[in-house]
Amino acid sequence: MPTSQTAILEPDVAKRTPVAQGDGSRVHKIRWRMALAGIALTVLAVVGAGAGWWSDSTHASAPPPSPPLVTVSMPLQRAAQTTSRFLGQLSAVDSVELRAQVGGNLTNIDFRDGQIVHKGDLLFVIDPRPFQIRLDQAVAQLSTAEAKTTLSEVELWRAQQLKQTSFGTAETVDQRTANLSADRAAIDTAKAAIRDAALDLEFSKVTAPFTGRIGRHLESVGNLVSGSRGGATPTTLLATVVSLDPIYLDFDMSESEYLAWQQANHGATPHSDVAISLDGDGNYNRHGTFDFIDNAVNRSSGTIRARATIPNPDLTLTPGQFARLRVAFGEPAPVLLVPAASVVPDQSKQMVMTVAADGTVVPKIVELGELDHGLRVVRSGLAASDRVIINGLVRARPGMKVTPVAGAIKSDTTDVGS
Repeated sequence: MPTSQTAILEPDVAKRTPVAQGDGSRVHKIRWRMALAGIALTVLAVVGAGAGWWSDSTHASAPPPSPPLVTVSMPLQRAAQTTSRFLGQLSAVDSVELRAQVGGNLTNIDFRDGQIVHKGDLLFVIDPRPFQIRLDQAVAQLSTAEAKTTLSEVELWRAQQLKQTSFGTAETVDQRTANLSADRAAIDTAKAAIRDAALDLEFSKVTAPFTGRIGRHLESVGNLVSGSRGGATPTTLLATVVSLDPIYLDFDMSESEYLAWQQANHGATPHSDVAISLDGDGNYNRHGTFDFIDNAVNRSSGTIRARATIPNPDLTLTPGQFARLRVAFGEPAPVLLVPAASVVPDQSKQMVMTVAADGTVVPKIVELGELDHGLRVVRSGLAASDRVIINGLVRARPGMKVTPVAGAIKSDTTDVGS
């Protein structure tokens, strides 16, 4: 109101203020403008106060919002197998380095790099002519030894006859007997030389020791390779062959997992089925046999090496690939399952939101297990009678009121990996 008072007193001030005659109309206009401004300010103040009162009365009379709707359901109960998942790496059951066992010139390569070879297939040929010559020499030595043996037998018979007629001596008979024994030993030596030469000739042809996939050839035709049957001298590596069917999947179990497996299986020798996933999307569509656990825990890592054997009839699995496997612990037991989307992470813990009888949201810290047909196994922290929020979780906060609507938890029957 000070503004309006100023506007009212303004004429008196104007009366006491001398003005020039030419400025009378201008001063009069200024006075009226100031008076109108004061009246406008007064009206605005009154209107603003009225608007504030109207807004306060409107809010005071608005009803409170209703609790948000959420869908709830009790956990699904089902007998499930307790399992654990591991990351492993495939390895060949048999892996062989093909090395030359005889030295010579490499004359032939009878395979394509990376192809599947079968047991007994010819792979490399080392020039066989020197070994054939040695074999022929050994055969000739045998013929010589046999001819000498025949002569020694005749001479011994003649010496024995002369001794009976007193025309021969016992010394001559003994000499002929020794000659016959030496010649017979020469036959055995010649036969051994034949076998030795035949073995070298055989080793000049390198064949596949088993069915598998061969790598690239490491020596080319025309190269001089060195070889030794006993490996006493350096030998030339020609290629490698790995078997593919079946194939191993090696993985490491922690000490706690190993103890859990022992308790669940009562320390029995491992021989159980496992599920294998190769593409990392949880599609466990291959199966194998868990058949080996090592005899000691690694002191540096605190893990123990285990192994599963996987059939590979289509030869699609390759040593060195990584794969996940699921190992069952013990017999199936009743468990509680909730949708994976119902689990709320809270730093290092996992929570499930439940609704109490009065509609209050109550969080519960749970211990989770593996996935089973798209649902998460709850090992502890949740009761079978709890109402779990399965839809509308974003509208629920701990301690707030909600309006629960009954729903149902359904498992994913298309989950091949379960």
